[in-house]
Amino acid sequence: MKKILIIHYSQTGQLTDIVKSVTAPFKKDETVSITYERIRPKPAFPFPWSATQFCDVFPESVEGIPCEIEPVRFNPDDDYDLVILAYQVWFLAPSLPITAFLDSPEARVMNGRPVLTIIGCRNMWLLAHETVKQKIIKSGGRLFGNIVLGDRTNNLLGVLTIAVWMLSGKKKIFFGLLPDAGISDQDIQDASKFGTILKNALKKNDPGPIQETLNRHGAVSVVPQYILFEKRIQRIFKIWSKFILKKGKRGNPARKFRVRLFLGYLFAAIAVIAPVSTVLSMLAIKFKKDEIKNAMDYFSKNIV
Repeated sequence: MKKILIIHYSQTGQLTDIVKSVTAPFKKDETVSITYERIRPKPAFPFPWSATQFCDVFPESVEGIPCEIEPVRFNPDDDYDLVILAYQVWFLAPSLPITAFLDSPEARVMNGRPVLTIIGCRNMWLLAHETVKQKIIKSGGRLFGNIVLGDRTNNLLGVLTIAVWMLSGKKKIFFGLLPDAGISDQDIQDASKFGTILKNALKKNDPGPIQETLNRHGAVSVVPQYILFEKRIQRIFKIWSKFILKKGKRGNPARKFRVRLFLGYLFAAIAVIAPVSTVLSMLAIKFKKDEIKNAMDYFSKNIV
């Protein structure tokens, strides 16, 4: 009997659907036992949430300051053949509930075991995954593979649809004239193909990394300009996060004004700064071809 532990947190339910799709090939397999562990923040994060609530998790996300979570229900000392960690990206970082789990004593469940990551995001995930990888390694986990599902919508249009979804809870906007927010239903449904690859790999007594096989089926796609773009954004985010944290922890009314200032900056960045930075990043790629190529290999192959 092969035992799989799936650890995930999904605010909207989209990542849960992705996990279910990936694990669908195991449903009728009596030789595989799956334990699902949903990380539960305390108190729960709302959905939908207000713009201020959304931005109030920004400093802690960027700085990796975990939120409080409920005790996990699985036994971290059980012997699992595979651990699957599914997470969202918040402000170029893993979501706070996942950060909390990765920093907890229960993360020892990954020690000596292969760990597959599943990312559900809008479009940028490189730096968040770098953080997650280092925490997995610190816990003694062995990188097994990575699957990334993102929003294929045009960047600026994706910002609009995601914003409406986060603030209203509605994936369909403007009477369906715009694309549905988030990852497409078709992409989520098609994610079951990765489950078939996992199933075949687990038949081996000591499966090695399967990233190359996953990538042949579209598991990871690295957008060159985001390699430079994310690093540039992260430097700015670090300045803002420290500025806000000087006024207290998440939820502290004393920092509300600074949180709103950041919200204003975010709107300006999306409307003006982001398009300019994207163009500059595309130009920079032409002068850093070797660096970009090495970075694309690094991120696509899920290596350390």
